[in-house]
Amino acid sequence: MNPAEFYGGIIRKKIPKNPKLAGNMIKAGLHLESFRCAHFPEKGMPKAYQYLNYMAVKVVADALENSETYVWTNIFAPAELLQTFGMTCVSMECLASYLSGFYLEDYFIDLAENQGIASTLCSYHKNFIGAASAGILPDPILGVTTSMICDGNINTFRYLNSQCGVPCFIIDIPHSWSPEAENYVVRQLKQLIPVLEEKSGKKYDEDALKETLKRENESKKHFFSALQKRLVHAYPNTMTLVLFLLLATHLNMGSQWVLDFFRMLDKEIGTYPSPKNEKRLMWIHLTPYTEPTLSKYLNYNPKYAIVCDDFNLDYTEMLDTEYPLHALAKKMICNIYNGDFSRKADACAAYAQKYNCDGVVEFCHWGCKQSCGGALLIKDKMRKIGKPMLILDGDALDRRNNHDGQIRTRFEAFLEVLENGQGAI
Repeated sequence: MNPAEFYGGIIRKKIPKNPKLAGNMIKAGLHLESFRCAHFPEKGMPKAYQYLNYMAVKVVADALENSETYVWTNIFAPAELLQTFGMTCVSMECLASYLSGFYLEDYFIDLAENQGIASTLCSYHKNFIGAASAGILPDPILGVTTSMICDGNINTFRYLNSQCGVPCFIIDIPHSWSPEAENYVVRQLKQLIPVLEEKSGKKYDEDALKETLKRENESKKHFFSALQKRLVHAYPNTMTLVLFLLLATHLNMGSQWVLDFFRMLDKEIGTYPSPKNEKRLMWIHLTPYTEPTLSKYLNYNPKYAIVCDDFNLDYTEMLDTEYPLHALAKKMICNIYNGDFSRKADACAAYAQKYNCDGVVEFCHWGCKQSCGGALLIKDKMRKIGKPMLILDGDALDRRNNHDGQIRTRFEAFLEVLENGQGAI
């Protein structure tokens, strides 16, 4: 039993009778992990990723300590606008992942199901609902979510509103872009602004939002430059770091620390040597960072590496800083995860070619209808461009729903295909 599992076991015993103490223990654990990341980073982790690892934990730990400034969101909420009011976005997917880091996901998932939540709901949602219902999480000042991608997302926020009394604001995102659709979302953002002013006690500052978008654009330039350098430089990572990158590309995009991280990443990659016989993978959807076989092959492995993924490249256009609300509206509408699924399939095929991927893996997460329903469409696109693709089924969060033997058999067979250069399958 590792230290996190042991500590999580202690927390588990405290939850029923003293949820506040359990919540404080979780916050203390996150602060301790933040300290470890800062002073005792993992061996072999590049400097830029050390900084990302540290900040990804610190930002969430600090947010939980300052409930008057933290907001529950999904990862597609307009984080840039919330930052302008001094608010920290903590997505339910992020918090659910961190609870899994304490080996508590099964406890909260079972708790949610015992309250009547369907077993077929996404395990991220069930974990989050269970934790919120148990009273271990400090109440945020607001919940903000969008109608994009996930059909369970809005219902989860509404449920939390009814059960925990957390006010929520839902942004309805049209299926496709048009001037009318963009204006429709802008009107909703303008309706959100007075809510944010009331909750934060601050007035909306458009110039501050413009500066945030400028930092976002510069961050993107460094990120794309780093991805290009990754074509000729080996740069080790892990499945966990792929997920942590979402805190930079989504929940904190536009902040100064994110810009510092991408500058560091862009500079550091160029100092690494050329890869030797490396098989480059594109990952689609979530990385199951606790899965033993995938961790063995993909974490700090010079032979196999995830070089890009769809979530961190879901919107690659620069933002118009002169019209910030319109820029944010367009960003949400034109996200590859919004609208017709062919948009996502086309984008994934383009990324697989652009970043010279030898193969593609899609992980169909338990309860996620869009990832399972569209997998064959993406595979057909990959077949047409000659990219081998593996579709894996499992659970990115609940360890009980993964069967390592089956995953190992299929993944190792896929690696053989890549080694033999057999082309699309």
